[in-house]
Amino acid sequence: MRGAGFMPRSMASPWFIPRVTVWYDGGCPLCRREIALMRRLDRAHRIAFIDAADPDTACPIDRADLLARFHAREDGKVLSGAAAFAAMWRAIPLLRPLGLAARWAPVGWLLERGYRWFLRRRPAMQKWFKD
Repeated sequence: MRGAGFMPRSMASPWFIPRVTVWYDGGCPLCRREIALMRRLDRAHRIAFIDAADPDTACPIDRADLLARFHAREDGKVLSGAAAFAAMWRAIPLLRPLGLAARWAPVGWLLERGYRWFLRRRPAMQKWFKD
């Protein structure tokens, strides 16, 4: 009998690739380039990319918070920062190993520290990527 914890065998596999929603800052040239690369790598179209800078976009949290850090939803849970990047990577077969490694606390911690470092420098870096 299938109980509440039943999961189809295909989903129980470590190689099951979930569908992910990603919110990004479409007003950021650097962010747009990153998302363009991820779109090219997402050949199976498992990621829904949503421009959070678009005022018509529905946001799961406050828009300012959504634009301040990278956010994604995986398995119904909204993630931010390095955890959100890892969720996106898990949905792309080429990057999936990195996304899975990020679930290990020391790797996740390092990725988050790197992401915070990047956030402090993002405004200065954006001028290098003007359209």
